[in-house]
Amino acid sequence: MAKKEGTQIILVNPRREVLMYLRDDKPDILYPNMWSLLGGMLEPGETPAECIVREIEEEIGVQLDPATVTHLCTRDLDFGIEHSYTAQVDFEIEDVVLTEGQALKWFSEADASATDLAYGDNAILETYFGSLEPTPST
Repeated sequence: MAKKEGTQIILVNPRREVLMYLRDDKPDILYPNMWSLLGGMLEPGETPAECIVREIEEEIGVQLDPATVTHLCTRDLDFGIEHSYTAQVDFEIEDVVLTEGQALKWFSEADASATDLAYGDNAILETYFGSLEPTPST
């Protein structure tokens, strides 16, 4: 049987915070009541890049410009193949409507590393933040 294939995206605001959502607290889903990056599963005939753009529009009503979505990596994990993307965004949580999960929250690098995230998202965020230029000190 083929492995499941999904996508996730690291949406980063101008404050270098990453958007995550609190998964539903349902015993029949993976990682209930845990924070996670946004994303979802590929539909038949869909590319991973098409999938992540569709999922973000469905989940928070934000239409990403595909030209601004960057592939970060693809990992073969115990739950399936995961394609990870990044995109710079500039909106506040109050300006979007979450259609899946319990809540949205912007996480700083420190907040993310101090939180046990779903789907092994701590590792991908560590990779992402480690690839950034250091923040200039003021």
